[in-house]
Amino acid sequence: MIAMPHWPRVMGYKPIDLGLERVLTALERLDHPERKLPPVVHIAGTNGKGSTLAFLRAILEQAGQTVHRYTSPHLVAFNERILLSGQVINDSTLYDVLERCRVATEGIALTFFEGTTLGALLAFAEHPANIVLLETGMGGRLDATNVVDQPASVVLTPISLDHSEYLGDTLAAIAGEKAAIMKPGIPCVVAQQEPEVLAVIMAQAEAVGCSVLYQGQDWDIRWQGNALYYRDAQGELELPLPNLPGAHQVGNAGLAIATARILKNVSVHDGHIKEGLRHAEWPARLQSLPALPSGVELWLDGGHNPAAGQALADFIWKRYGSGHVALITGMMRRKDAEGFFSPLAEVVQRVITIPVPGEEDACPPELLAEYAQKAGLAAEPALNKDAAITLLMQHTPAPKAIVICGSLYLAGYVLKEQK
Repeated sequence: MIAMPHWPRVMGYKPIDLGLERVLTALERLDHPERKLPPVVHIAGTNGKGSTLAFLRAILEQAGQTVHRYTSPHLVAFNERILLSGQVINDSTLYDVLERCRVATEGIALTFFEGTTLGALLAFAEHPANIVLLETGMGGRLDATNVVDQPASVVLTPISLDHSEYLGDTLAAIAGEKAAIMKPGIPCVVAQQEPEVLAVIMAQAEAVGCSVLYQGQDWDIRWQGNALYYRDAQGELELPLPNLPGAHQVGNAGLAIATARILKNVSVHDGHIKEGLRHAEWPARLQSLPALPSGVELWLDGGHNPAAGQALADFIWKRYGSGHVALITGMMRRKDAEGFFSPLAEVVQRVITIPVPGEEDACPPELLAEYAQKAGLAAEPALNKDAAITLLMQHTPAPKAIVICGSLYLAGYVLKEQK
């Protein structure tokens, strides 16, 4: 497995240059692999893209479909980003497609994400499958994935503030960027949204001429007791609780179900949905790790924005109540750290902040501790994860659980240590 590919080269942290001109020129040189794909489901949003995709993949595979998948970022090895017919792309195939992209695009100043997206599209075009699940990187309108003219469906997960320096500093502006993956005549499945976000989505749908299936109106899902209940025009369906923990995953599961049910030429039965929810996997999203020798439970979560902080707070409250859980947190400098910590102030015992290993744009632990303190949390910095655990276990009372959180890059480092 390749930690990072030979091309395109990552030049360290630099401002992201959004735009489709370079990608479209490169695709022409590659003989347009984006026009030779199986049916595509294109997914954008702020939170829940990967989890929704994981549920949808599991449902479709239970229905006998072969699935290509493109996600980002990876956790341990780059190959994780590209699945060919349900299998992680092997090193030789990955090298081959990226080398051909490198040669074909000589003279085009592609970003890392643009180059690797080209490689994924080329691999998908040359390997058979029934469907492609394509996750946007950061935005939508100018995202390198937004080159498929006729997807089978578009999905919009919950949209909130994130990447404001690139997408806009208001919910409406960010919603406009993400909703721009809508295509004329293509159905768009939409999660519950803030009113100003929904207004932008509906205006975009009207402008391009596409139908919207909105949560709470055209379909809905709720958690009651030990089951989920999904309803749409076909009636109500009782389902098992999903394999992915957290109340926020209920809506993601509903998005996946609603999408699976509208795909043409795919026969999805109730049993496929039930088994898909039971078997869906998505690492570093409230992932349970082996407990510490003391019996303290350990969790890993890559969420890194205010909405993710709220989802984590809800999970902690539901499972542990208030004051029994500690956080070990590392974050990237560009993230809204105080916004992430704010919803956690009422439920978390204390926070130890650490660096994100190997990331030059990581927020210094001392500064991150200040953000946590401003949000109302007891916080202090530590040198690394192990030092943070030692500090927490010296505290009286010791926490019942520790959540390592704040960055997918940190989550990937922790999972690499586990191997």
